[in-house]
Amino acid sequence: MNNRLPIGGSFLVTAMSAIAQNGERPNIVFIMTDDHTAQMMSCYDRRYIETPNLDRIARDGVRFTNSFVANSLSGPSRACILTGKHSHKNGFTDNTNCVFDASQQTFPGLLRKAGYQTAIFGKWHLESLPQGFDKWEIVPGQGHYYNPDFIKMTGDTVRVQGYLTNLITDKSIDWMEYGRDKTKPFCIMIHHKAIHRNWMANTPELPLYEDKVFPLPDNFYDDYEGRVAAQQQEMSVIKDMDLIYDLKMNRPDKKSRLKWNYEWFCSRMNAEEKAAWDAFYQPIIDDFYAKNLSGKELAEWKFQRYMRDYAKVVKCLDDNVGRVLDYLEEKGLMRNTLVVYTSDQGFYMGEHGWFDKRFMYEESFQTPLIMKLPQGFNRKGDVEEMVQNIDYAPTFLDIAGADIPSDIQGVSLLPLLEGKHPKKWRKSLYYHYYEYPAEHSVKRHYGVRNHRYKLIHFYNDIDEWELYDLQEDPHEMHNIYGQQGTEKITKKMMKELRRLQKQYDDPIQEK
Repeated sequence: MNNRLPIGGSFLVTAMSAIAQNGERPNIVFIMTDDHTAQMMSCYDRRYIETPNLDRIARDGVRFTNSFVANSLSGPSRACILTGKHSHKNGFTDNTNCVFDASQQTFPGLLRKAGYQTAIFGKWHLESLPQGFDKWEIVPGQGHYYNPDFIKMTGDTVRVQGYLTNLITDKSIDWMEYGRDKTKPFCIMIHHKAIHRNWMANTPELPLYEDKVFPLPDNFYDDYEGRVAAQQQEMSVIKDMDLIYDLKMNRPDKKSRLKWNYEWFCSRMNAEEKAAWDAFYQPIIDDFYAKNLSGKELAEWKFQRYMRDYAKVVKCLDDNVGRVLDYLEEKGLMRNTLVVYTSDQGFYMGEHGWFDKRFMYEESFQTPLIMKLPQGFNRKGDVEEMVQNIDYAPTFLDIAGADIPSDIQGVSLLPLLEGKHPKKWRKSLYYHYYEYPAEHSVKRHYGVRNHRYKLIHFYNDIDEWELYDLQEDPHEMHNIYGQQGTEKITKKMMKELRRLQKQYDDPIQEK
């Protein structure tokens, strides 16, 4: 596969000429969060919260409006990003049975061979230890928001006092300032746990958003008519969101499935942090149990608490993105640095009545992607072409002037960053989700999406097809598969699905 589209060749010469003129190759600062959906970034959606520092990146750079993942789940998404390959090719298909082979070809390792210094701080979540980096410090598994452990390159695991989002930023800035060889270009991956469940805000942010009433999504009370797999999920705000683990309504006499997990997370707090936590939540706990809510009142109370806790974690994250941007500007690094911000996938903020991700529906299939471009790249504004997280690896290699191996399945985004609109750019995207049976009970499925239609097949212990007209039904409420008048589009989408499965060499095994 040609990972540089023909039009990209001429741009590569332009970009590399700009680099050659000043004798520098651009640095890469790759910031990624977990479960941060575009709805909760004000550069994409102004209904909920303000994210001024993320908006700085979008305002001064580019915002991708059709950015998607290949597999909407944390570990698999990260493996796709590192390798530029779909899950079936990189070997990490789900979080339950896989260990990522970190010795395989990855973009950090290739950049290192090309003369870059490489580092990662924060979340790895691939059941192995990183390779291909000059420096790494990662949290075990999901990590803890409060006083987390870090695994060091020596193999030691050390507990560090502080709030994880702040600590990851501290370590990243410290390495950029003191830990690297400043004669070499660098690529640093600043990968946060935030904004992952169970949304434990730092104590200074606890009072925020308490007076805000978030608008309920129009389809919060979706009944999933005509969508069998959606009927069988377990990610409902109403039914599945845990009052104690997710919403912090802990009391000695109250039980829940995940109470132990919440108390384990809280046990990481020091005395001062726990006192601030209890002082904030205890009045809410007392008020909640006194009201004895049920039905719609309980459902919508849960939604508001979820939105407020999530927003508080975003606020700290946005502040820390600002710290990184300020550092780059103060040190004169911004002019020659590609700054990328994305999430490992999208997330449901009550749409369809859900939290979490996994489904190929838009809220979790899409992911935010914004970039501040280095000198020589003058593109600003929206990029509307369809891009996928398998494209990050070839893009980083391309901008570094490194060769892109032919087995990488993504495509470099450099032509789009110049403002070109290649005629041969992809017109559709392939998706494959594998983790079932598992938490949230989302069935295995694969599918194809073009600019108007989406075709999904749920398989394994189910055989259900879904077809959506995204122009007429952007919230994917009406499955039109099998309806009269859809025969031609179904045939066209089925043909495109099979073409992509052949292109990406995905041998579908539906049992």
